[in-house]
Amino acid sequence: MEPLLIALPKGRMADQSLDLLQRAGISMPNGDFGRKLVITSADGALRYIMAKPTDVPTFVEYGAADMGVCGLETLRESGRNVYEPLLLPFGHCRLSLISPTDRPDTPLRYESQPRVGTKYPRLTMAFFRERGVNAEIIALNGSIELAPLVGLADLIVDIIETGNTMRANGLAELRVIMHSQAVLIVNRAAYRLKADLIQQVLTALRAVLETNEQTSTRNVNV
Repeated sequence: MEPLLIALPKGRMADQSLDLLQRAGISMPNGDFGRKLVITSADGALRYIMAKPTDVPTFVEYGAADMGVCGLETLRESGRNVYEPLLLPFGHCRLSLISPTDRPDTPLRYESQPRVGTKYPRLTMAFFRERGVNAEIIALNGSIELAPLVGLADLIVDIIETGNTMRANGLAELRVIMHSQAVLIVNRAAYRLKADLIQQVLTALRAVLETNEQTSTRNVNV
């Protein structure tokens, strides 16, 4: 049987994904990744693919991976057509509209074509269009917080986890556009063709998540 291909986003989310998979009893990579981008599990049933976070939905939609893990905001920005069977308990953050703290408190509907810097042009454009604001979207990569500091943009849309970087640079959160967390995604064809393997993974993960939820509930009630 062909191995199940799982795409993981490079960085902390990959470590969190592997930790969850291991707790679910899923076969782990046979050794460390090192500089390798593809590595087979110890039992040969799975192959793990290390991808750029924004590329994971593309790999999964086109079948280069059967399953993958990415942030919900990354998936929504990509617009990729995949199954989303399971939210995962990490990667919590929010996509927000941010401005300099000294910017006048003007309602968005009164703004005259604000320039908005972001790594999420699709979601940002949709946010402003829904409010009838003709914003100029500037697609950026890297330190989005820099854009208003040097006059490139009036506002930015970016991910916030702790907000420390934002506050350290004289910026303030104006509005939450969406809440996000990690999500497990599945290629639509693989969901049928590799149904047994995929269901095994989903069942094992759901069991771990259910156990964690029950433990958390008991701790709250103590």
